[in-house]
Amino acid sequence: MKTAWVFPGQGSQAIGMGTDLFALPDAKAKFEQAEHILGWSIADICQHPEDKISRTVYTQPCLYVVESILADLVRSRGHQPDFVAGHSLGEYVALYVAGVFDFETGLRLVKQRAELMDQASDGMMAALLGFDQAQLEQQLQQTPDVVLANDNNAGQVVISGTPTAVETVLSQVKAKRAMKLNVSGAFHSPLMAPAATEFQTALNEITFNTAQIPVLSNFDPVPSTDAAVLKTRLSQQMTGSVRWREISLRLPEESVSRVVEIGPGKVLTGLIKRTCPSLVLENISSVAELPQL
Repeated sequence: MKTAWVFPGQGSQAIGMGTDLFALPDAKAKFEQAEHILGWSIADICQHPEDKISRTVYTQPCLYVVESILADLVRSRGHQPDFVAGHSLGEYVALYVAGVFDFETGLRLVKQRAELMDQASDGMMAALLGFDQAQLEQQLQQTPDVVLANDNNAGQVVISGTPTAVETVLSQVKAKRAMKLNVSGAFHSPLMAPAATEFQTALNEITFNTAQIPVLSNFDPVPSTDAAVLKTRLSQQMTGSVRWREISLRLPEESVSRVVEIGPGKVLTGLIKRTCPSLVLENISSVAELPQL
């Protein structure tokens, strides 16, 4: 029975996440290392009553650190995945777990990514639930400056672009539910190109290792362990679409029968369930949910 571990991205954060990890001796060193790199405390931000954790600049590093620590704790109990994947920011945790880079390298990349994305304030994103696929595709083709940013499953997508373009699509496409997302910019769209170019400089300085576990990337859901391929896919991720529906479909093709979502919330297991109802889905979002030794 093959198992995939999946890691959620921005939108899964919640005030109080990771609280049960802060006191663990195994996790302490990582939190201290993170504070040294970031210049602020993960614990303080995660517990801040004013929802500081929902600011992109904080959200991404907090998710990366909390998910990495949870994954390490699962591994310390003798468990290993056969495949890994992460949704947007979660891909960095997947690459860390696969041994492509170490914890510190990943966090430094995530810090820069979060800062660049936090500054990209000229766009909008909106989620559509229960919509006409053909109508949406046609409208996206006809409307400049807006793209499909997240193809999550057959019933849920996110579009991204200039506010005017996003509003145009929302007004023309019938959906059961449409909601604008509380994000600072048009993530996973060509509008992120300036940020992606700047980020590429940081990526170029880092040596990626061959992955010890095949990674299914957002930009290309075909599993790979090739360091150069994984690096190229990561550099395309900021402006490219998150192809989560295709990642979900790929898992049974790779004989995966069990998927474990590691991190806060149950967003990804919810998305996968709709696409692949036959998969066994589990969640590990806290110390209490860790597998027994």
